[in-house]
Amino acid sequence: MKRQTDEQLAETVAELYSKRLPENMGVDPELIQVLSPTRKRASGTVALNQLLQEKLNPQSTLKKEKKSGDFIFRTGDKVMQIRNNYDILWESPDKKTKGAGVFNGDVGVIKSIDFENESFLIDFEDKIVTYSFEKLSELEPAFAMTVHKSQGSEYHTVILAMTPAASLLLSRSVLYTAMTRAKKLLVIVGNPAVMEQMVKNDKRQRRYSGLRARLAGK
Repeated sequence: MKRQTDEQLAETVAELYSKRLPENMGVDPELIQVLSPTRKRASGTVALNQLLQEKLNPQSTLKKEKKSGDFIFRTGDKVMQIRNNYDILWESPDKKTKGAGVFNGDVGVIKSIDFENESFLIDFEDKIVTYSFEKLSELEPAFAMTVHKSQGSEYHTVILAMTPAASLLLSRSVLYTAMTRAKKLLVIVGNPAVMEQMVKNDKRQRRYSGLRARLAGK
């Protein structure tokens, strides 16, 4: 879907997520994931998350919310763990299984906010986790996420925001990663020139791990 400006792109992504895909194609919004190569710009993940929150989970007297850093977290929001935490405790929804650990990239939904105990209850599908307000820095909104954060995950439907970004983020490998996250449906929205740039950019970032020297016994 060709959209030339960031504003047009963002509005189309929001409309697809909140109305067109659920109403016209029967896709449950819970099965949709928005991806963008960048956090910045009006069609990057930060701005898209704010817009999608307004469309999908608007402010209401029936919903509690808590501001933390740059984000407002609200009951019903989709959120993502952004760093490994091996110590946080969880239990299964049926309370028969307990364990520890929530990991970078895990996505869940805020079920409740308890101001008296200063905590959130978050459902990570198979893990029910209580977060103290002090741990909210480990969470980000997840209606939209960067392609980088989506690595290793798959989603029924992916909406890819094809927005300008730093050249390192607009590579063929990033485009391949984004497209292969979709299991059933992929919708690409944005400027075709950006996709062309990504296809032509086959440079890969080199990783300096020191592995060769270790294998050589140096």
